[in-house]
Amino acid sequence: MTEESKLFTYENSSSRHQSPRALKEILLCEIFQLVWFLFCSFSPRPLNRWRTLILRIFGAKLEGNPKIHPSCQIAIPWNLSMAAGSSIGARANIYNLAQISIAENATVAQETFLCTGTHKFDDPLLPLQTAPIKIGKEAFICARAFVLPGVTIGDGAIVGAQALISRDIPDWSVWAGNPAKEISKRSFTRKNESSH
Repeated sequence: MTEESKLFTYENSSSRHQSPRALKEILLCEIFQLVWFLFCSFSPRPLNRWRTLILRIFGAKLEGNPKIHPSCQIAIPWNLSMAAGSSIGARANIYNLAQISIAENATVAQETFLCTGTHKFDDPLLPLQTAPIKIGKEAFICARAFVLPGVTIGDGAIVGAQALISRDIPDWSVWAGNPAKEISKRSFTRKNESSH
């Protein structure tokens, strides 16, 4: 977990059941969820530009035309940024109480859970804590992986299926397991490099 992604604690709740978010933000989230359900969740996969339009209207920062599956869940669209060539797979859960950024050509596979929120467990009121998640260029998060708050996935890194990621993952490394451990490095000559 990098210095800039340390957990932010919301201390303004007087009970564990009170949301620390402003009413306006809660209402906007509810409106977005309704719009996504009615107009996007049943949309055919080829209508990707329609889904990116809806996300942009609600404040998502999208470059180019990233691929977003209609069945994915996005908590707060204005906390999502995606670069060109990136993708979010079927039934992926983007729980972005803090910013989630997905870099160029990175893949978040089906049923992956990116979770930016947790709680301060040494406080009886369990206040909400959040930290951003960053996914590097050409990274691949395999099916049903779970990424915890504050984690940075390096460029070209692979996160194995059903892995639990609680720490930063270095560039071009392969991690798997629960808790995840590094199992190898990715070392290969890329096509555009081999021709030089």
